[in-house]
Amino acid sequence: MSIAQQIVSPVPTFRARLFSHPVVRIVLGVVAVMLPMMLTLMLSEIVPKPERVVWPFLLAATMSLAGYRLFTQRLEKREGTELASAGATREAARGVAIGAALGLGVAGVLAAAGAFIVTGSSADWTFLLKSLPEQIMVACFEELLFRAVLFRIVEQRWGTRTALVVSFLAFALAHMQNEHVSVLAILITGVAGLTLSACYLQTRRIWLSIGVHFGWNFLYDGFFSVPVSGHAARGWLQVSLPGPEWLTGGAYGVEGSVVTLVLWSAAAVFLLRRAASR
Repeated sequence: MSIAQQIVSPVPTFRARLFSHPVVRIVLGVVAVMLPMMLTLMLSEIVPKPERVVWPFLLAATMSLAGYRLFTQRLEKREGTELASAGATREAARGVAIGAALGLGVAGVLAAAGAFIVTGSSADWTFLLKSLPEQIMVACFEELLFRAVLFRIVEQRWGTRTALVVSFLAFALAHMQNEHVSVLAILITGVAGLTLSACYLQTRRIWLSIGVHFGWNFLYDGFFSVPVSGHAARGWLQVSLPGPEWLTGGAYGVEGSVVTLVLWSAAAVFLLRRAASR
């Protein structure tokens, strides 16, 4: 660099250096995603309960997406290509199919072992529609948080391998406070974090991972009455899970089953190899 270039090159301000630091960006990104969602849900409590159907969760998901977009535009000074609309519907639909296929695969293996038995159905099939917006919100919020913010920024600064390790640990630790959690369930949750990060690596957009996340959760929360990450079962089809906890997942749900560990690990390996080949 010439002396003239050195003279005219601006020195970054303290504010610019601070806001460009990856840890600061992660913290601000988390706030940008969480705060709009939390405020939306809190303010929706003002509305009478009979009128608080469906829309609060969908609005909260929309506000999280808007908060992330504002974060990328104002702080990172770029358009968030990870939220690009081109191909979003196709990628999300493919993700839903993958997530549902993983869920049905686990249910099928457990059923063959006599550990997954449909005992009846609820008269209120409309719960399928009630579960839908909530699981959309959960999938959008968590994928923005763990993939678009945490994984993306860590990968930019420290590389893909470090980002995968962080993704595994962060996703697992975030579920440690759930009820009925076990060591096996924590391990499986970490593997799920790897798989969802591998989904992000396929396209560098979050729609595929959102679809996979939603497809799995909605299958068990809305369709099968099986606990999801320790949360109470409330689905349409009533399911019994007889057998040892290591096989069925017990009160935590099938996310604590060794069958889930095997299938999600296989999915993670396949997707990570596919991403590496690209």
